[in-house]
Amino acid sequence: MKNTLGLLLVGTLGALAAPAQTKRSAGPPPAARDVIAPVGIVKNLSDSALLDVVQRQTFRYFWHFAHPVSGLARERDNTVRAVYYWDYINEADDSPNLSTATFGPEACAIGGTGMGVMATVVAVHRGWVSQAAALHRLTKIVDFLAKADCYHGIYPHFMNGATGKTIAFDRIDDGADIVETSYLLMGLLTAKAYFNGTTLPERYFQKRVQQMWAAADWNWHSKGGTAALYWHWSPTNDFQMNFPVVGYDEALITYIMAASSPNHPISKELYENCWVKNPGWRNGKTYYGYELPLDTYDKGGPLFFEQYTYLDIDPNGLTDNHGIDYAQQTRNHTLINRAYCLENPKHYKGYGANCWGLTAGDSYKGYVAHCPSVDLGVIQPTAALSSFPYTPAFSMQVLRHLYYDLGAQLWGPYGFADGFSETRNWYAKTHLAIDQGPIVVMIENYRSGLPWRLFMGDPDVQKGLARLGFTSKRAQR
Repeated sequence: MKNTLGLLLVGTLGALAAPAQTKRSAGPPPAARDVIAPVGIVKNLSDSALLDVVQRQTFRYFWHFAHPVSGLARERDNTVRAVYYWDYINEADDSPNLSTATFGPEACAIGGTGMGVMATVVAVHRGWVSQAAALHRLTKIVDFLAKADCYHGIYPHFMNGATGKTIAFDRIDDGADIVETSYLLMGLLTAKAYFNGTTLPERYFQKRVQQMWAAADWNWHSKGGTAALYWHWSPTNDFQMNFPVVGYDEALITYIMAASSPNHPISKELYENCWVKNPGWRNGKTYYGYELPLDTYDKGGPLFFEQYTYLDIDPNGLTDNHGIDYAQQTRNHTLINRAYCLENPKHYKGYGANCWGLTAGDSYKGYVAHCPSVDLGVIQPTAALSSFPYTPAFSMQVLRHLYYDLGAQLWGPYGFADGFSETRNWYAKTHLAIDQGPIVVMIENYRSGLPWRLFMGDPDVQKGLARLGFTSKRAQR
């Protein structure tokens, strides 16, 4: 069943596929105007001008550091062994907790690629690159993915950007990943909505995306039942990972995408059984005066919980039939995270009103899902910057501090480095696709709401939200 998408596309694209043989459908290659030069620290910028600089420079990660063969987003820009910590750890614990992986220049992130696609839409909207160059790049990506490893329409977490072959995360995680695929397809549907014209390049891209969207078999990951949706499937290890998609966490978008599928939608019963009825879904406690409706981590988990799903899902006016207000959820989780950093119970250097934000990212111990429960004194720039839609004034305080006060240590050709600890005088040299992408996209949601507007306007998405019991004000506009 592997690479079912590629087989599907051969017979379905029909007349639109033929022009691709001459490359006319992909548009012209990037011209000189589409080369984005990096800039250093510029003094006395207005808030709007500073947002321009940060978004634009961060986008360079996806535009100039993308894999040259496929256009996919590389996982990270260092090629050393990365240690991934998933369990609770503390400063004194120097032993790896769960997983290590070696990433070279060929390793690309499927979820990060979806975020890069969203960022490319922002880049065209802001005039950093031309529509022709963007369509050329995006078509290159979908054409590559049509021939790459794909399992029942679902892509792996990591992929070789030159060959399209799966890069195993670990011994038994060597196949499909529905959460990463949900970010990829979220980005592609957003781009499809933006490039919605009738020119041949646009029609070709639209058709490619629609075929990928139609081929994704989300129900395969339910094992044919309604008890659970499983994160991973492998052609050699089947469902041996045995990892249900439970929350509350960054995987809410996976249920929304799965319920929105035109050909393989999951049922509300599956969503209720695996997601809503999970003991880790509802919180209801109050921290620092802010009620946290969802997420049973003490004082909330890492901030990417409130960013990945909401790259394209607008939480404003979004409610469900369980009484959850997602605008309250996203804002209050962010405010709790900030309030914890201001309290600073471990007395780390640097924490304060202009320096807060705990989320997953690189640290002096490897990649860690930082949060109040796992606080190592490491701040990720993406945490506060990707919170602009929720806390614009507070996020701007952090942005100005990072740029003007810490820019010498953090600012580089792809924007801000991934993390830092002033207590340990440690500053990352790395950038990660899944941290850089949300900076570009969430700042744009704050500025114009474009990504939210494009994705929430998709009829399939509106049907999926309704199927799961969500109500959105955007559906009424």
